[in-house]
Amino acid sequence: MSVPGGNRQFGIALPDYPWDAMAPYVTLAKQHPGGAVNLSIGTPVDPTPPVIQKALIGAADAPGYPTTHGTDELRSAVSNWFARRRGVDGLDPLDVLPTVGSKELVAWLPTLLGLGEGDVVVRPTVAYPTYDIGAELAGATPVAADDLSTLDEETRARVRLVWVNSPANPTGRVLSATDLAKVVTEARALGAVVASDECYAELGWGSWDSARGGESVPSVLDARVNGGSHSNLLAVYSLSKQSNMAGYRAAFTAGDPDLIANMVNSRKHAGMIVPFPVQEAMRAALNDDEHVQAQKDLYRRRRELLIPALENFGLRLEDSVAGLYLWATAGEDTWTTVERFARLGIIVGPGTFYGDAGQGFIRVALTGTDEAIDAAVQRLSAARQVQ
Repeated sequence: MSVPGGNRQFGIALPDYPWDAMAPYVTLAKQHPGGAVNLSIGTPVDPTPPVIQKALIGAADAPGYPTTHGTDELRSAVSNWFARRRGVDGLDPLDVLPTVGSKELVAWLPTLLGLGEGDVVVRPTVAYPTYDIGAELAGATPVAADDLSTLDEETRARVRLVWVNSPANPTGRVLSATDLAKVVTEARALGAVVASDECYAELGWGSWDSARGGESVPSVLDARVNGGSHSNLLAVYSLSKQSNMAGYRAAFTAGDPDLIANMVNSRKHAGMIVPFPVQEAMRAALNDDEHVQAQKDLYRRRRELLIPALENFGLRLEDSVAGLYLWATAGEDTWTTVERFARLGIIVGPGTFYGDAGQGFIRVALTGTDEAIDAAVQRLSAARQVQ
């Protein structure tokens, strides 16, 4: 029996998931007598703070449907957090939207904005791959650029969305308020939306470490950046890193009132809703700064151990002034470095996964347990002594 459309190919033609290419190096690392130390991905390994777990449990009796826009209490907590931690005063709680993790929003934002064929989505030259995937899902064209002025006139005319990522994954680069203001001014001149992925903002180091006398990482919603208007701007934030809530899929976006209202409506129709117990856990996390500082101090220790170990092993760090990663190069092919680490039983992230500009680099995550970080440091030190 013939089936109408039987030869049709279903599914979206997306590239293979890049991490599959790591399989042989993971196998090699696991052969180390001490086992593999995985520093390739940013999955939190420390416990979710009790204040968050308690809030989740307390909201477990949730027989009704949650609100897509988020509870008033959650949106107020986000607004207060922006004022207290990010230097953004007066954010209307109505201009906040909880999302099912930040990766979901990154992947679907071009579609939610109505982008399609002929539209251009700009992302940093070294960047999280999902920016490109989101453009491709919408049928738009992803373009890598760190400066809009470097684009030709035909491309500039088609730019509808500009992604910035500060602090950046994987490089750890931070854009100053002046840097961000330049992007906003140029994008607005093109009529484009600026979406700022800021999920590592609480993890600044050195001059960006507010806990040690440095400056707080600026947000695109900061008046110094946008002149006091959130028009055509969205800030994207996740609680996965600062609060060990990756398993909760807890994030939010905030900014332009019209864009937020439109996305709330679209997400109502699509059923893209954060569960009520998770919303309550988010509210508890945003109202408590103590656990954030405690977690940052854990990462600080791991960072301060790994940096000299990597440098003594012959690597040079670039950027790496914020976030959970160290962006490093040995001045050789990326996969050569990945293999050298794998032979020590250490799994690192290949820089090539983040664009052509990542060739020659690796990404080393701080998200190993203390025991794992100590083991990696010992192996790197022992290998250097042998050399």
